[in-house]
Amino acid sequence: MFPVTTVKWRKAYRIVPSRYPPIDLFERVAADPAKWEMLAEIEMITNPRVRDEIGEISLVPADERISGPGAAWVMAPFTHLNPRGSRFSDGSYGVYYAADRLATTVQETIYHMGLIYADSRDQSHDEDMRVLVGPINGGFRDLTKDREAAATYLDPNLYGQSQELGQQVRDAGGDGIFYPSVRNFGHPCVAAFRPKVVGIPVQDRHLKYHWNGREISRVFDYSADRWIAADDFR
Repeated sequence: MFPVTTVKWRKAYRIVPSRYPPIDLFERVAADPAKWEMLAEIEMITNPRVRDEIGEISLVPADERISGPGAAWVMAPFTHLNPRGSRFSDGSYGVYYAADRLATTVQETIYHMGLIYADSRDQSHDEDMRVLVGPINGGFRDLTKDREAAATYLDPNLYGQSQELGQQVRDAGGDGIFYPSVRNFGHPCVAAFRPKVVGIPVQDRHLKYHWNGREISRVFDYSADRWIAADDFR
């Protein structure tokens, strides 16, 4: 198993589609996380969309849940599972992915969203995205120090072995995995398995991704009021 490194970032960048609006249930719930399922069930009596909005709370143990303003941004990837899986999850549990710089997060999300659009045979369109920025503080299994040993888990396209590693780390109670991006020249990323190690983020800028029918070819940065070629956003 790889060594544990303390990752303590003041700013970790994550990007999510703007079509998923922020929800406030995790900001309003009781201080006792063990009561959240009951409260969600009660709320669904008058709002049947609650389960779709908050996901499956039971996937997160009560002692690992967080609440308060902005908590939904952290809880969402753990309560809304990605059935396609990801680098360090086979889809049976959630992961909060983030990077230490915006450019890395852009390159990572461009790649993965491009796969989704291609699989869906989407026509040309634009998608607005939210940039979230918040701290990370935890002990992560470190794949950055021995690149040769880590190479098998960092294949650009094949995730079988990295998913097995993710399961091992998570089952052992690990906070997550610290690894170099394969989309942006090895800049560091984290895959957090516990909401508790993710500080509540705030919304930063908005971006727009342009899918031309074959790839995400450019990114509009609303803060700069200009389009940037996808390959140049580094």
